[in-house]
Amino acid sequence: MAAKKGGKKAAKKGGAKKGGAKKAAKKGGAKKAAKKGGAKRTPNAAFMKPMQPDAALSAVVGGNPMPRTEITKKLWGYIKRNNLQDAKERRMINADDKLKPVFGGKGKVSMFEMTKLVNKHIK
Repeated sequence: MAAKKGGKKAAKKGGAKKGGAKKAAKKGGAKKAAKKGGAKRTPNAAFMKPMQPDAALSAVVGGNPMPRTEITKKLWGYIKRNNLQDAKERRMINADDKLKPVFGGKGKVSMFEMTKLVNKHIK
């Protein structure tokens, strides 16, 4: 009798695992299908509106009005070109003479804080 009880427990455990695996497979498949089938996203109009950088920011990205996305691209291009990203801690940006006024006088800023500081310099 002891052997029968042990067999039932094993069967129950095995069945639970199979059912759980089926559910996980169904969920994962549904997510992949939703991502592939969707149409291409349209950009938000607020990001595409031309913004005028002030004097401090225009020294880095240029003085012409451009969308926020373009300002960010040019800023990252400047950072990469001048090797201003910290070697050990890649999230940190080391400011040079042109970037210090944009970063509020700080010598080192995280890339997440950078976007907040840059927003103060565009109208």
